[in-house]
Amino acid sequence: MTWKHKIHKVTAFEKTAPFTLKVTFDDETEQVINFLPVLDGPVFGALSDETVFDSVRIDPDVHTLVWENGADFDPATLHDWSQGYAVSPTADMKAAEEPGSSYNV
Repeated sequence: MTWKHKIHKVTAFEKTAPFTLKVTFDDETEQVINFLPVLDGPVFGALSDETVFDSVRIDPDVHTLVWENGADFDPATLHDWSQGYAVSPTADMKAAEEPGSSYNV
């Protein structure tokens, strides 16, 4: 079986509400994403400060949203964002971000 990972590029974004961005992609699709439910843990938790969240920009090399603290999202994840992502992180998700976690490679 061959797996194909579609490559998407973020081309623009607009803040539409606190912690919510309308993200435009190179295939001319858009997603309106409320990031607040997933802003937890050592990396993404810092983005729950609206001032930090608002530092978002598009990285010109990887064509995705990035923040000044190093947080970013895979553009394919943003492109295929589901309302299912708008749930609080599980214990396993939190454990994966902990230093020394067996999930970290």
